[in-house]
Amino acid sequence: MKKTIITTGFIIVVAFAALYIFNRLSGEDENAGIIAEVSRGSFEIAVITTGELVAENFVEIKGPAFGQQGNDVRSTSVRITDLIPEGTEVKKGDFVASLDKTELDNEVKNIRERIITFEQELEMMVLDTALQLNSLRDMITNQIHVVEEAEMRFRNSKYEAPMTQRDAEIDFEQSKRVLDQLRRSYTLRQAQTEVSINTRKIWMGRMNRRLADYEDVLKNFTITAPQDGMIIYYRNRFGMKRKVGQSINVVDRIVATIPDLSSMLSKVYISEVEISKIKTGQPTTITVDAFPEKSYSGSVKSVANIGEKLPNTDSKVFEVLIKIDGSDLNLRPSMTTNNKIMINSYDDVTYIPIECVHTGTDSIPVVYTKNGFRQAVTLGESNDKFVIVEKGLEPGTPIFIEVPEDHKKFKTLK
Repeated sequence: MKKTIITTGFIIVVAFAALYIFNRLSGEDENAGIIAEVSRGSFEIAVITTGELVAENFVEIKGPAFGQQGNDVRSTSVRITDLIPEGTEVKKGDFVASLDKTELDNEVKNIRERIITFEQELEMMVLDTALQLNSLRDMITNQIHVVEEAEMRFRNSKYEAPMTQRDAEIDFEQSKRVLDQLRRSYTLRQAQTEVSINTRKIWMGRMNRRLADYEDVLKNFTITAPQDGMIIYYRNRFGMKRKVGQSINVVDRIVATIPDLSSMLSKVYISEVEISKIKTGQPTTITVDAFPEKSYSGSVKSVANIGEKLPNTDSKVFEVLIKIDGSDLNLRPSMTTNNKIMINSYDDVTYIPIECVHTGTDSIPVVYTKNGFRQAVTLGESNDKFVIVEKGLEPGTPIFIEVPEDHKKFKTLK
């Protein structure tokens, strides 16, 4: 009986010991997943972002210059009716796009009809005026005879009674006044006719010039390539590519471009949070999704001064252009790029994962070491994953990534 009790007690002790060892091992394995090690070595601070290729230089292919200075064509926008596929290799003079002529064709028809109406009205005016002036000339001729007769009676009346003389004089003076009135009427009518005819001719000249402008513009509604090259659709300020059915207008006449593929840029958009880090001249490494095995070097060429909102976004971004060194004719506009803009680099520093840094109510950054200390640290610059530790840790020190459950038991070191 006594032997049985001892055996049972031994088994219980062994079981507790095994459970203790298992818990320790389990705890160690569990801690192993949330432990990081303080590192030392080179450290890079970079902004990593995606973008797309654009040509540094290109030739714009524009629609007709309607509505421009010296041009009497009145049209706010014109719809694209046909457009060759993007990426097509063209020769100078090849067809690129066509525009809808309906609106301008109708206007040309209206102008021609108005010109015909003006010509007919002018012809009738000339005829009517000729008749009126001829009638006035006849009246003047007749009145001259009346004046001559009145003058003759007046001269012969000197042998008559004074009353008769006076009546003859009055008739003579009145006939002369009527003749003067008729002559003034003729002169006035002649001047009015000249003014009316000149006005009509001026209007006709304007209408003919406007017709010529419309006809010249319509000749350019079939758009051709200004030089040899590859066709790339133009994108408006909202990032939308030109396509059939879209319209071009007076201030935005570009339909497509022919890029110079020997000099390419990577266009990226940087958030307003990080834009202060970006400066012209910063070295950049670029990779292209189409050629993942290749890497290109470049540098920041320009940084926009004013932010903008892209479609379907709320935050502002700034356009940054990165010039790619050298030339590779395999690169094409609109290819997706991955860009690593180097902000700063250090050769030999101590650094840890950002997740390892914690702050308490005193806002002092601390880390929790595996040997049970709550260590205050002095931090330097950081990148998206790591932060430099200027003071407080030695390389190789194991630290917790997350705050340990029993962190209150840790000793504080400053």
